[in-house]
Amino acid sequence: MNKHVLTASLAAVALVAAPTAAVAAAPTVTATHTAAPAGAAATAAAPAGKRLHDRRVRVVLPGERVGVAPGWEMWLTQEGKHWSGPDGYENFRSVVDGNIDPTQPGVSLQTDGSDTGILHTGLYYGTRHVGRVELTYGGSTTVRAALVELPGRPGWGAWHLTTPVYDQSGIPGVALYDRAGKLLAELPARDF
Repeated sequence: MNKHVLTASLAAVALVAAPTAAVAAAPTVTATHTAAPAGAAATAAAPAGKRLHDRRVRVVLPGERVGVAPGWEMWLTQEGKHWSGPDGYENFRSVVDGNIDPTQPGVSLQTDGSDTGILHTGLYYGTRHVGRVELTYGGSTTVRAALVELPGRPGWGAWHLTTPVYDQSGIPGVALYDRAGKLLAELPARDF
């Protein structure tokens, strides 16, 4: 399997990246928190590209495995998001190691791919009122992610979606919105 692993994170302040051994060689991008101006929420919530998927938050028990793509699983614990792939690949993204600021809205991105498709996952945090997470790739295609959260609205959760293989000349953009459609945080798309 030809794997492409990108790790990106977003928080209200610059963060020190602490990638796991599996992604230590992958590029890490840190951006700053972005909120839409009062009149811009409606514009930000309606990108010009094609829209796929319409999903709500799924509440799962700690350790409950969720199939996120053929051969791929994701599960949440009090410590963070875990995921595994078809070849035994496993990884973890912590919410307790100080690498994210759970008091400010933010979003992260981890991408794993093969010749048949690309799995995008990440954390969202800093809000108990998540509405949606969207990924924009290929310049104009916007996809709404499925959301997974532990019981009790802990202020963080995970998101996932799959896309067909596309020209990966950069990192896709990710946006976090509240239930009213207001942009809470954004990881802008980046070219390599």
